[in-house]
Parts: sequence; C-alpha cells; structure tokens
Amino acid sequence: MDKHLTEKYNVAAPRYTSYPTMPYWDTDSFSNRQWLRSVKASFYETNVENGISLYVHLPFCESLCTYCGCNTRITKNHNVEEPYIHAVLKEWQMYRAIMGDTPVIRELHLGGGTPTFFSPYYLQKLIAGLLDWVNIHPKAEFSFEAHPSNTTEEHLQTLFDLGFRRLSLGIQDFDPAVQLIINRYQTLEQVRNVTYLARKIGYTSINYDLIYGLPLQTINSLPKTMHLVSELVPDRIAFYSYAHVPWIKPGQRKFTEADLPDAPTKAKLYEIGRSLLKNHGYIEVGMDHFALPNDELVTAGLEGTLHRNFMGYTHQHTQLMIGLGVSAISDSWYGFAQNQKKLEDYINDIELGELPVFKGHILTHDDLIIRKHILNIMCTGQTTWNHHAEPCEALFTGIERLEPLAQDGLIDLFSWGLKVTETGKRFLRNICMALDARLWSNKPTTQLFSMAI
Repeated sequence: MDKHLTEKYNVAAPRYTSYPTMPYWDTDSFSNRQWLRSVKASFYETNVENGISLYVHLPFCESLCTYCGCNTRITKNHNVEEPYIHAVLKEWQMYRAIMGDTPVIRELHLGGGTPTFFSPYYLQKLIAGLLDWVNIHPKAEFSFEAHPSNTTEEHLQTLFDLGFRRLSLGIQDFDPAVQLIINRYQTLEQVRNVTYLARKIGYTSINYDLIYGLPLQTINSLPKTMHLVSELVPDRIAFYSYAHVPWIKPGQRKFTEADLPDAPTKAKLYEIGRSLLKNHGYIEVGMDHFALPNDELVTAGLEGTLHRNFMGYTHQHTQLMIGLGVSAISDSWYGFAQNQKKLEDYINDIELGELPVFKGHILTHDDLIIRKHILNIMCTGQTTWNHHAEPCEALFTGIERLEPLAQDGLIDLFSWGLKVTETGKRFLRNICMALDARLWSNKPTTQLFSMAI
C-alpha cells in the first residue's frame, strides 16, 4: 500500500454498517410510534415475496476478550439462560403483534457475545419459539457465531436439526502471545475439531473471523496464522481491521497503543494477509471479506446483488431486519432502532410489556438517497446518480468532496457516477465518508470512530 496514501487517509472513519451512522442518528425527533409505523410499512411491502431477517443478540461470555467491541455480559452463571430466552421470545411476540400477519423468515442469525454459551437445550427452546407460527422462505439461511473452545457436537447437531447450515468461528489469531494479551484462547486442535464435526454433520458453509492490527501481532506471526487457517479451508474468511476504541470499550485498556502495530505496519499486515488469502484461492468480496470461488458471496459480488446490513455481507437482500435482545439493532430501511444496551434495562422493559427500544432514527429523503449510494460503494464498488431523478443537494456536495480521491487514484469519477479502483478497495471507508452529509455538517470535536487503517 502506498505510504503517502496510508498516511493521508488514516483518519477516524465509520465502518458504514448503516447510514446515517449511529452517532448521527436524530434521536430527538425519534419516537417508538414512528419506528413501529416504519416496521409495519416495510413488512407489508416485502414480507410475502422477500421475507424478513431476524438477528438475535446473545450477550453472555464466560471471559472478556479484551479486543472485543461487542456488547457483552461476562459471567459463569448459566442460570441467566432461561430468563434471557424468555425475554427475547416475549420481545418477538411484541413485533409479531405489530406485523399482524404471518412473517416469512428469510435469514436468522445468532450473534453475541457467545451464542454457544447457551446450552443446546435453551438454544432449541429459543429457535422453536422464534419459528412457531411463521413461514420459512424457500431460500432461508440460518447461521450462528460460535467460540471454538465451547462448541460441542451437541450444539452443532441441535442447531443443524433446527435448520442451521452456516457456522462462523471467532479465531482472530493463533499466535500464543497475541491470544494471551487479548485473552482469547482456542487451539488449532479445537478449531479443527469443530470444523470437522460441522462438516460431518452437514453444514455447508463455515466462516472464520480473523483480525489484523491486534496487539503484539507482527508481520512474521500473521503468515503463520494464515497458513494454519488455509489448511482447514473455511468457505469464507472475514479479515477485519482491529478497531481500537478504548473510550467506548474499557477492556481495550488492558494493553496500550505501544502494543499495537503502527499505521504502516498495520497496512502491511493487511497486504500480507490479503495476498496470502488470494494465493490460497480466496476471492475478495466487498470490504474485509474473502470467499472461495464457488461461494454465494462471490457470485453475488460478480452479479452486483451483494447486500450489507448490521449482520455483515449477505447474498440475500431483505428490506426488514428485526434485532432481538439487549443492544440489538433493527433496520426497516426507513428507520433504525436500537434496544437498551444495559441488560437490566432491557429485561425491565420486557417485563413491563414495553418494546425495549431506547434510541433510533427515521431516515429523511436525503438520508435514503445517500444511504443507497454508500451501500452501492460498499457492496459493488460503484454507484451511479441522476441529477434530475435524485434532487439532493447533500449528494451533490458530497460528489464535489470526491474530487481529491479521484486525483489520488482511489476512484474513477464520472458525471454519472464513480467506480472504485483497485487501489481504492483499501479505502472504501474514506470514499463513503466523502458522501456522508451528516458527518460533514457536524464534524466531531472528539474521536467517535476507529482509524481507517
């Protein structure tokens, strides 16, 4: 990666899992009534043909991974399982009442936290409750995240019998020094065993999560992790940039910036990892994702149908995604809503019979236009606009901010749109940021986001 570009574009930048990004949600004008109206509208527009997506946040972990930016609750007390499952199912019934008709489930994803913290018995109870009196879309896909050190054959078999075919394992790094400082332990043998069992049972897609830029990670250690991963041949690999946000996640203060690779080294780590993945036959998809050539993500990328939401990249597109559980985020396309972030507040709202949403945003006309273009860039590496069909001054101002990026070779800029260049693929967050009208109209005085590199 060009050193000059690395230095120039290594700025705090959103990851654009949504637009507007969460710090710029207009929460003052948001109301639950508006949110539910947008859910109902989106449901009736798309449910029958396309179905809806469900994301369930299962926050519990037995130990704290110090790199983690997720909303978690650390405990070894498994008595929390039953009341939490009860609360999630009660929340789902609230949404069912709002929808009024039978939902068609297209996607179901269990994230965390550590979903496999829960026993197979309670996972079965959760899924059975979610799928009671619903229709399953013919192209439905169910997936879950798992920790290699606590995922048993019973977990895998129970979820397979319930329709799950996709499994994502959090690996991050195999280097012992890195695992020690981030407090994330799993052996190669544990990962191999879970991978082998899943394939034996019949899972058709296995993803590994890896992270570059972790503390004590070096340009000599990362290739060793990549080599071990390549031997197990996962179908997909998410190769994420470590997001250092200790002002949000105090657990990251267990190490200091001195333990982290500097920006040039981190950029080198990415290039090394990216090159090795390509050498092992993986195709780059969107941002941070790689897949084997016959994977649906690759096909969707080639056909221009790739989609991105709070669950990540997907080859299927549902307009409505309902997030259940503490801190879960929902997306109706017309609006976003986030649940209570503190477990006790979430449970309390549920017990009172109230939807546990505590903040959100209803998209304006300009938001919807800019969101479409940012999503296009993140998914297809290009977008087109029409000055007459899209009257949006904020978009036109953003197009002007793209000029320096074109001069630096990150994009090819035309009167009708843009295309991301091969160099620009490393800077998708920066390209999208140029169009981010809300960020530019209210530049942060403190750092809100992780660094782009």
